[in-house]
Amino acid sequence: MASCSLNDLLGLQSPLEGALQEAESLEERERLVLEYLEEVNARAAQLRVPDFSPDLEWLNTVVPFSLHRDLVGKVVVLDFFTYCCINCMHILPDLHALEQRYSDTDGLVIIGVHSAKFPNERVLDNIKSAVLRYDITHPVVNDADATLWQDLQVSCWPTLVLLGPQGNLLFSLVGEGHKEDLFLYTSMALKFYKEGHKIKDNKIPLKLFRDSLPPSPLRFPGKVVVDPSGDTLVISDTGHNRILVVSKDGQILHTIGGGDSGWKDGNFSECLFNSPQGVAIHEKTIYVADTENHLIRKADLDTRTVSTVAGTGRQGVDKEGGAKGEQQPIGSPWDVAFGTPGVLWIAMAGNHQIWALLLEERTLPKGSLLPEGTCVRFAGSGNEENRNNSEDPWNWSLWLTARAAVIRSVSLKDGAVKHVVGGERDPMNLFAFGDVDGTGINAKLQHPLGVSWDQTSGSLYVADSYNHKIKTVDPKSKSCVTLAGTGQAGDAPGPSFMEASFNEPGGLCVAAGGRLLYVADTNNHQIRVLDLESKMVSVLPIFSTASLDVVDSALPLRINNPKLPKSTPNVTLDPLSVSPGRTLQYSLSLQLPAGAKLTDGAPSFWFLFTEGHDWLLAGQKTYGEIVSLTKPSQIEVTLPLHFPSVSLELRVGVCVYYCTEGTMCMMKSVSFSQPLHATAEDSSVTTPLPLSYAF
Repeated sequence: MASCSLNDLLGLQSPLEGALQEAESLEERERLVLEYLEEVNARAAQLRVPDFSPDLEWLNTVVPFSLHRDLVGKVVVLDFFTYCCINCMHILPDLHALEQRYSDTDGLVIIGVHSAKFPNERVLDNIKSAVLRYDITHPVVNDADATLWQDLQVSCWPTLVLLGPQGNLLFSLVGEGHKEDLFLYTSMALKFYKEGHKIKDNKIPLKLFRDSLPPSPLRFPGKVVVDPSGDTLVISDTGHNRILVVSKDGQILHTIGGGDSGWKDGNFSECLFNSPQGVAIHEKTIYVADTENHLIRKADLDTRTVSTVAGTGRQGVDKEGGAKGEQQPIGSPWDVAFGTPGVLWIAMAGNHQIWALLLEERTLPKGSLLPEGTCVRFAGSGNEENRNNSEDPWNWSLWLTARAAVIRSVSLKDGAVKHVVGGERDPMNLFAFGDVDGTGINAKLQHPLGVSWDQTSGSLYVADSYNHKIKTVDPKSKSCVTLAGTGQAGDAPGPSFMEASFNEPGGLCVAAGGRLLYVADTNNHQIRVLDLESKMVSVLPIFSTASLDVVDSALPLRINNPKLPKSTPNVTLDPLSVSPGRTLQYSLSLQLPAGAKLTDGAPSFWFLFTEGHDWLLAGQKTYGEIVSLTKPSQIEVTLPLHFPSVSLELRVGVCVYYCTEGTMCMMKSVSFSQPLHATAEDSSVTTPLPLSYAF
């Protein structure tokens, strides 16, 4: 029997799609789909698709599947995807929601058919990493040679193909944005075949690859940036749905979010992200491209809170923008960067554009005055092409990478876009990739995901992700040469740049005045450090004094109050008359000796305690890290509604670790005693009470 293709379905499904657009109710839409199913089911034998090749590699399954043996009696959704495709990633939430509604015992099975665009994507280990990174829990088959893709004459990513219980074609959906039709077609197919007693309720044997993953402090880190001082790094720990702030020696200072994916603003311990990617830091504020939430988030290191500054939480298709922050839908922001005062630049992967978020009122090049908070397109038509608009000399620029394996620049002076290296002259050819050092279009890259500009040397560093290399680009001469990496996926540290191996590095940043290069080695779950002087490659150890998922601090989740030295000075405060249920606020200000600074890696902290009145602090936060002395630390205590004792004393202990300009480091302490008297007449002030001490 000759096999069929999607072309055989086109003439049947097109009239249905037209009729569904005219339908005025859900009942009418369901009736139309059921009538259509009667027609295609009558041709089931002619619409039977070829089976999977028996030698294909599978993930998330116990054994390979056969459409015509193991999946008889199931409605099957085939998701033809490739893991570099942002549009393919956009439909994963739809498939997850479908899996939540219908299980294999209901008769539904979803199978990802990975059909690679780039050669690197044909490698099973790389697909394993993608399955883990995107938390894909249905079976995935590596159709490395695109055999089924070609047999069915699939034409683009993503394409969904729905099959009936005999492996017969029912529907196809091309591209993203078809969730409503996907649910309608699936529900009606299950209904139709259940009524015909064609659905089997057996379970499909699964073995999720993620269950074999060992614990790691990082999971698929996407990006890394360093603050201007060079002392602090910010890492998007993408697979853990969190942002880590670490010292330059790897000590975790803050954990922002983590655990489950989601969208929630609030303090560092309660906020949620969904596969965050790009990060940028300005003073005490971190901006985050919260990719799969379609949001831009802001983390304030002083208040230790996260807020949303752009996006609605739903994927946007608007290609112009212009609305204020949280009213402007955006699509899959992948990276963020500063380059112009008062502007956060956004690489909008979902729309294939560069956008701007105005952090203050200002005018963009060739634009009118825009109010603070405006989120607007700056460059790019929104079409997936490799098309430039200028050959003007480059000035202050944003550097961008593309799925077309090309590096281009965007002038911040006039918005002109020009080619630098990679790709080819035909703007429609998105397949001009490779691994070739050279100049201009003679240089070839393979899906580069990160760039970093070194102002000192005038060099642009590129994470050539699918070539597993770090490359250097000279924008003036348009030369591109390999700096580090063997070109094969691996985790070898060296000893030299050319002997070191990486695994799909996704981001990088220059530090230490151009001497160091930090690399987010994504599939190795590491941050690598390249010393550009010694040509050595090392791994940045990520560690904490507590568990990997410690929140908001390098301190453990709970501490045992230390015993303060007998020599600790005590400051007795004026007595307060307080009413039950009242919240007391304190503002702790400390001053170190001239030239001294807090010790890196040894967290200073305050803590609350009482003598014999533990009920006073039950269920409350009784400690906090002191990360900076530029602003007072805020302390709150909510008094219980019932006081077993009328008079008592609240104590605040402080332990500070600091070093002087020489080599001397020390720990100093101080305590504050606050006498309290419970009364119905509350005399306490509403402003924070000062706690001040100079060491």
